Amino acid sequence: MKFIHLTSFDHEYKLQASKILQENFDCYKNAEIAQIEIEEMLQEKKICIGAVEDECIVGVIGGIPTYNGNVYELHPLAVKKSHQRKGIGSKLIALFEEEVAERGAITIYLGSDDEKNQTSLSNKDLYPNLYNEIKHIQNIKNHPYSFYQKNGYKIVGVIPDANGFGKPDIYMAKRVGDINV
Repeated sequence: MKFIHLTSFDHEYKLQASKILQENFDCYKNAEIAQIEIEEMLQEKKICIGAVEDECIVGVIGGIPTYNGNVYELHPLAVKKSHQRKGIGSKLIALFEEEVAERGAITIYLGSDDEKNQTSLSNKDLYPNLYNEIKHIQNIKNHPYSFYQKNGYKIVGVIPDANGFGKPDIYMAKRVGDINV
């Protein structure tokens, strides 16, 4: 397996990456929307790394600089379903983190939606006891937040009802760069 930076000239790889987004995210089920997302990931200052096996893209990770380059949003991360649970996602994250740190950023953050009732945060009003709900979060149906925790990310907040009532977005972050204190 090799890992490459995708470019706007990688037409076949871009198409394969967009199909991986379609396979993994409801919001990218439309092929055109998935292709637009990949094109946006290739813009200047953004990061787009693909995992290649047998000349096919099997995983992709993207990043967007924010806060004057001090922070990158990890968006998106997807691995072909047939290749999941083989360490590809973790390797993509590690490479992404290295590049973000090399660019001088300090922190990476991400949002991980719970639209399918996969955690104990779903199907309820989180506002009355938000911090206690976050503290005692449970993974009910294989929500990706546990994967990110295994890769060193911490839950830093939740946007209740981000995707409709009882469908929060879980925000996670990790420090990857040097801090001068």
